[in-house]
Amino acid sequence: MMTDTKSADFRQTQVPASAAGRRFDAVLAELFPEFSRSRLADWVKSGDVLLDGKTARPRDLLHGGETICLHAQLGVETEARPQDIPLDVLYQDEHLFIINKPAGLVVHPGAGNPDGTLVNALLYRDPALAVLNRAGIVHRLDKDTSGVMVVARSLPAQTRLVEMLAARQVHRQYIAVVLGSMVAGGTADFPIDRHPRDRLKMCVREDGREAITHYRLRERFRAHTALECRLETGRTHQIRVHMQQIKHPIVGDPLYGSALKLPKAASDELVAQLRGFKRQALHAEVLEFAHPISGEPLRAEAPIPDDMRALLRALREDTRAWNEAQY
Repeated sequence: MMTDTKSADFRQTQVPASAAGRRFDAVLAELFPEFSRSRLADWVKSGDVLLDGKTARPRDLLHGGETICLHAQLGVETEARPQDIPLDVLYQDEHLFIINKPAGLVVHPGAGNPDGTLVNALLYRDPALAVLNRAGIVHRLDKDTSGVMVVARSLPAQTRLVEMLAARQVHRQYIAVVLGSMVAGGTADFPIDRHPRDRLKMCVREDGREAITHYRLRERFRAHTALECRLETGRTHQIRVHMQQIKHPIVGDPLYGSALKLPKAASDELVAQLRGFKRQALHAEVLEFAHPISGEPLRAEAPIPDDMRALLRALREDTRAWNEAQY
């Protein structure tokens, strides 16, 4: 367990005249955008934010010209054990990591996975991540989904990345192999929320949160399709639930897939691949966004992993052999 050490970051600024008549908490968030509103609220309550040398309430109205003193108490936010777990780092600088997460690696510690997670690996690589919520992780991939993720290494970067994700300013592109030979792409626009009976699953619900997935054909096979999926929103299990909803579940999906279906006269290689593919055939392929600090455009691409490459090769060869047999 990590020790609960804290470091203080003292900052002082003056309330602009234009802020007259506005609430203290709203102006505070604008003057210190590198910190989340919830963290600022905690510091206001603890007396670590002073207005003209006195404590103030979040709802207090400002006159303009006041002096704000902020003692930012950056304590341990993520208490997990650092572990030397290999990471495929695609890009890094002082503000962020971009990594290629392998299938099988859990992102956060939790019930059944107290360690051996991405968080443990990140804390080993950069112990300073302990002062960030979730060790800098701003979005997640399911355990058995592989691919590219961005992780913040500084508080300003984390705050900005969270805002960018909420504003849909991060391009996230996946490749999925689904059941059925589709004839066209489209958009899955179905709200998603927790399943009412199975708490491990999500489902389409009228009272759920907005969820939108755009998909287009990448490659057609005789009984399957490789799709390129782009997330407009980022709900838990979103692509998996949407593919199930449109009757084209992802190959190998243990929660949302269908029973194994083998194409007629499938090749031995394809049968072996389909029987042996025990995870959802879903890979986060591309992340594109503006750097949260510099604003420079960033694009990171994670190569398709070996197991999905082998599946695609088998589907491609099976389709070629089938087509030849028809003439």
